[in-house]
Amino acid sequence: MNKHHYVAIMAGGIGSRFWPMSRTAYPKQFLDILHTGKSLIQWTFERYKAFIPLENIYIVTSEEYVSIVQEQLPELPVQNILAEPSRKNTAACIAYISCKLLQKDPEASLIVAPSDHMILDAEQFRETTNKALEFVNHIKSLVTLGIKPTHPNTGYGYIQHGSIEAGDGIYKVKTFTEKPDLELAKTFISSGDFLWNAGIFVWKVAQIVKAFEMFQPEMFELFDAAKDKFNTPQEKEAIDKIYPLCVNISIDVAIMEKADNVYVIPSSFGWSDLGTWNSAYDNLEKDYLGNAVASDNVIVIDATKCMVSGPANKLMVLQGLDDFIVVDSENALLICKKDKEQSIKEYVAEVKRNKGDKYL
Repeated sequence: MNKHHYVAIMAGGIGSRFWPMSRTAYPKQFLDILHTGKSLIQWTFERYKAFIPLENIYIVTSEEYVSIVQEQLPELPVQNILAEPSRKNTAACIAYISCKLLQKDPEASLIVAPSDHMILDAEQFRETTNKALEFVNHIKSLVTLGIKPTHPNTGYGYIQHGSIEAGDGIYKVKTFTEKPDLELAKTFISSGDFLWNAGIFVWKVAQIVKAFEMFQPEMFELFDAAKDKFNTPQEKEAIDKIYPLCVNISIDVAIMEKADNVYVIPSSFGWSDLGTWNSAYDNLEKDYLGNAVASDNVIVIDATKCMVSGPANKLMVLQGLDDFIVVDSENALLICKKDKEQSIKEYVAEVKRNKGDKYL
């Protein structure tokens, strides 16, 4: 293992599209969505522990989740859990860990990854990530892993790449596109040069900090002014002052869409971002009628193509439903057509309007 290789696992989201299983106080990255015996963040941690030194693995999360991270990842050094005082999207979180590591190890190469993605082929993932690490160690670049698309998905962003290789299977990025409509997604797929945006990045911390200085100078100055406090007892106090002043912006919009040294590796390692109940359905085993059941206490009668999840201590009996999401939790039940899953965020907002925060 290379002592200059680090990973920052981002674990601050609230996962509202997995309501009512995912709650603000205990969101989806800490849940066993696929009924495997491990939470999503535990799977992510183990994936990186195989080739990144344990002391170089960092979790960036919300202050309110620090104790959950400690509970689920007991072998992780407690000082490697970075607590964000507020949610400011991915740019602030990446600026924080990058400036901190630059002070600690100017030679550091950093992988940035979400905590709630599923990757089936861990060996292929490791090979691809190591290829990215090797590339950024020799070329001043920002690398992202793009997933070779299998269908015109409208729930993912897309990355377009050029045709000339900059390295072994590594290409210059042409464009980033937010979630397209179905017709545009079909055009992307047929063109052959578009990939799904997995939100997994690899770079030298010196390069990403330089990119912040160039494209987000105000945010750069906030963190740079406090750099002497990073990795000291004054770090938390500094971050508490910096975060309220940070703009709420994603790393894609803040840096990746603006920089001209962005490269992508077209990848196939069984990736899913597990962003919705339908993506969970796609990744679960089905019964002979196409039902995916993530529970040990469900009886299905004459129901087809349903996504079912419920607590172990409650028996669920389903009859006659076709193509539904049925998710039961301790104090809330969701029954929703599968093709309406993109509206779950709206339903959660409706719950908040009518019932306050009690069920969120």
